[in-house]
Amino acid sequence: MLTLSALYTAVVGLALMFFPVQFGRGAVPTDAAPELLALLRLLGGPFLGIAVLNWLSRSAEPSTIRVVVLANIVGFGAVAANDIWGVASGEARDIARLFLVIHLLFTLAFVAVAVRGVKP
Repeated sequence: MLTLSALYTAVVGLALMFFPVQFGRGAVPTDAAPELLALLRLLGGPFLGIAVLNWLSRSAEPSTIRVVVLANIVGFGAVAANDIWGVASGEARDIARLFLVIHLLFTLAFVAVAVRGVKP
């Protein structure tokens, strides 16, 4: 799970930093204000940080992994909740349905890892 989530968050982070308009298609106008693009690029940084944290934690001690797994449950759970809100309210773009499934699956997988105590 840590490897898969590291790859996923790295892709999202890089997309936000280098292709914010394309990544935000349907939500970000093609003539977006530079301030909006700067904000999206800024948000890519924490995604890259989470990717590195997950990648480097793959072979960490169980006590460290438990902390990282909990952080992933909170992070992916919060994003999934936001996706659910956006899809249910109709405020989200169409691709949010796909992201909802991805984020919910990551959340549930990390919960399963936490409950089983299995090394991710």
